[in-house]
Amino acid sequence: MKLVILDRDGVINQDSDHFIKSPDEWIPIEGSLEAIARLNRAGYSVVIATNQSGLARGLFDILALNAIHQKLHRAAQQVGADIAAIFFCPHAADDNCDCRKPKPGMLQNIARRFELSLKGVVTVGDSLRDLQAGFVVGCVPCLVLTGKGEKTRAKGGLPPGTKIFPDLFAVVDDLLRDVGPADSALDAESSARSDDHFGAPADAQPDPRTRARSNVSPHARSDTRRKLP
Repeated sequence: MKLVILDRDGVINQDSDHFIKSPDEWIPIEGSLEAIARLNRAGYSVVIATNQSGLARGLFDILALNAIHQKLHRAAQQVGADIAAIFFCPHAADDNCDCRKPKPGMLQNIARRFELSLKGVVTVGDSLRDLQAGFVVGCVPCLVLTGKGEKTRAKGGLPPGTKIFPDLFAVVDDLLRDVGPADSALDAESSARSDDHFGAPADAQPDPRTRARSNVSPHARSDTRRKLP
């Protein structure tokens, strides 16, 4: 099974310093969903791993988060893309959980859930913590300059081997170029559009009371989508 792990805010959709709190505030970055569709056509499954500390802060509840992700799924399906699963951390930074990036717990849970090694798996983020979490478990970290990406690059300290791209569409261009003709042939039509899309950010996990109300564990998916094949 071929897998790519994406951060959400700033990678797939536009980021906000005030958090994405409702479906109306979720706005896809140009070309991001089409990039996911290209990955799917090339045989990749796509999983999202996102910090959502707005839950712990009381800025939105689990119903709002699920509604946001339902909008994401619908928008993806409209362009032929499929998000296999969404994992999120509901905690705040001071909760000292294991799943909030840059700690690797959420990615380790992805590996356990789907019984695979993450060594060499591409992980894409716009913040340093996204890249650090992936690097620890053996992923290939890719920084996009959308969302917080420009600031992240300027601060430096990126994990060794980090690749830098304008946006998710450019990441997919590079990945499909590297995998060779067997996979890239599936994407011939979309790859012609690669210069048209240069694209945006992600974040956090709730307290135990929030999890109790929502019946969602720290590493759980926020929806009931199927598991990866």
